[in-house]
Amino acid sequence: MNEKHKKIWQTVQAIPYGKVACYGQIADLAGLPGRARLVGKALGAAPKQGWRDQAVPWHRVINAQGKISFAANSEHFQQQKKLLQDEQVVVIAGKVKLSDFQWQPDLAELLFVLQE
Repeated sequence: MNEKHKKIWQTVQAIPYGKVACYGQIADLAGLPGRARLVGKALGAAPKQGWRDQAVPWHRVINAQGKISFAANSEHFQQQKKLLQDEQVVVIAGKVKLSDFQWQPDLAELLFVLQE
């Protein structure tokens, strides 16, 4: 398994219920600055059964404009929108208001959650 993917999955697993993070933010937090596209690839490659016995909540990752990155009204778009709405994240016209829902972890939280 790709070590960079593992770092990304672990970081995504740390996003709390009802919060979202951007691809670039996840890359930065995983120690992979500038690798936002790698985050998308890693999420696409995440094991369906999860990683380390925990789901990888891919649906909590959106683009820097707060938008769902899948084509509007595609099956994946609808699935991501529903999963976010199930967590009380407001999605209007495929967009989430980052000022209300973006995950802003503090350093202590990250150090605790992301340790190997």
